[in-house]
Amino acid sequence: MRRHVFFWSILFLSYIASAQQFSSQVFHEGYLVTIDQDTVKGLLKYDMETNIVQLVQGNVVKTYSSHNIYHFEIYDQLVNNYRQFYSIPYNVNYDYKTPIFFEVLYEGPLSLLCREAIVQVAVNNGSAMYWGSNYMQNRLQYTYFFLDKQGNIQLYTGKKASLLSIMSKHASQVKSFIKKNRLKPDEMRDIIRITAFYNAI
Repeated sequence: MRRHVFFWSILFLSYIASAQQFSSQVFHEGYLVTIDQDTVKGLLKYDMETNIVQLVQGNVVKTYSSHNIYHFEIYDQLVNNYRQFYSIPYNVNYDYKTPIFFEVLYEGPLSLLCREAIVQVAVNNGSAMYWGSNYMQNRLQYTYFFLDKQGNIQLYTGKKASLLSIMSKHASQVKSFIKKNRLKPDEMRDIIRITAFYNAI
């Protein structure tokens, strides 16, 4: 009987993992602006791994790369919010720049950018019923960047020391703000708050 319960519990957990849906896997109402300044509206689906956007107009599907898009915006029904993405040249190798997609989380003199990826992680269900078994679950992993007024992009590691280094101009004030508000420098909502505070100083 326990073996039977175990089998169905694993099957159920596998179903949950496979049934997950992420924003990059579905089409959204939106528009894109090409490098030729043409604005094209339709249903958009983005892929940040390949830096490709698919756009559907009627029965026609068009594919655009980060090389021929300046910017695109979607209304993401999964998160109930508008989201903006820009194609910005970035050093993918030591001496080679190529345009890739970044989502803009906060825009200012120091802007906060983000890239996302779907990764598989092992999750322990923590229940004695399942004998402490692990199952694989897809999750979103975020990588953060800061863009300054000169167009320089810095990778942010998610560590407070990295954040204070990037915000060195007002490091002591930022450090006090983080401590006073008990903010976590690796959580998106808190990073946005910290960036807004820094820009307001």
